[in-house]
Amino acid sequence: MSENPLVSVIVLNYNAGELLLNCIESIKKSTYKNLEIILVDNISTDKSQKICKEKYPDIKLIQNDENFGYCEGNNIGIREAKGDYIIILNPDTIVESNWIEELISAYNKFGEGLYQPKHLSLNKKTVYMSAGNMLNIFGFGYAREKGNKDENQFNEIEEIGYASGTCLFTSSAVLKKVGLFDPFIFLYHDDLDLGWRASQLGIKSYYVPTSLIYHAESYSLKWNAEKFYWLERNRKYCILTHYSKQTYSKIFPTLLAVDFFVWMFYLTKGFLWSKIKAELDIIKNRKAIKTKYEELESKKIVSDKELITKFSDSLHVPSNVTGKNTNSIFNSVIRRLSKSAKKSLVN
Repeated sequence: MSENPLVSVIVLNYNAGELLLNCIESIKKSTYKNLEIILVDNISTDKSQKICKEKYPDIKLIQNDENFGYCEGNNIGIREAKGDYIIILNPDTIVESNWIEELISAYNKFGEGLYQPKHLSLNKKTVYMSAGNMLNIFGFGYAREKGNKDENQFNEIEEIGYASGTCLFTSSAVLKKVGLFDPFIFLYHDDLDLGWRASQLGIKSYYVPTSLIYHAESYSLKWNAEKFYWLERNRKYCILTHYSKQTYSKIFPTLLAVDFFVWMFYLTKGFLWSKIKAELDIIKNRKAIKTKYEELESKKIVSDKELITKFSDSLHVPSNVTGKNTNSIFNSVIRRLSKSAKKSLVN
């Protein structure tokens, strides 16, 4: 790779409005100059993509004729990218000027992997949005330290569960090995799935705190029935496609216990139909799930047992979704069940 490799920054847009313009403007201020910006638009109706192209005519605009979702939308951009390095970046972000150099430096030091910067809140710039994303044995993913104040408590480059899709940095070489985002997922858990697949091939994910971005959360889809449907559908999909049959059978009792609590949560929040719809969708697509399972199992280099020892026992659900007390109780239950599931794999 050259000393000044080309970096392709892919921004997927859906009615991001002024946020998109601010995002592109911040990328333009990057001190790393050998980059191309690819704007992929999922049929926005607010004309933000056209306004952005008029203001920044040198960016490459790909105008989709339908909403392909997060996964295939970004895949379209990746296929058009010419860079040695690829960055997936949400349109509701602002980047610091040296963000790319820090990511390249980390890659050069730690090698092939998936990398994410430190994410701070766009509105509260001393508050974490993510200090690295973590994976739980039951298929839950969460942003570490989200909502907590940044006091440099995570100030070193370190291995994490998976790199956040809000801003994900890797090389084209890694994506050739791991594959692109899974179109079946559409949106939510897309980054978790990618990171999990990478880890099964021995490719790790890293948190790089010296690279910094600011993120305005969920401009396109709030915490509602649709979001909970996608989260639960894709959690189940990841469990069924990533675990071997032996692993699944050993942790099945704890999976059932977790599912009971998930059913109760969805019921109390008025999202019961979201849970039912997710379960029906999994049954409907069982053949596709079986095919994906066989594909991943045939490629697996690192065993489930080895990976699971690194999985987090904790789980963070935003307090505005569950309430502080409920979150504490749910997290306590998940932690105990996680430890029990891990113990069943050792025995």
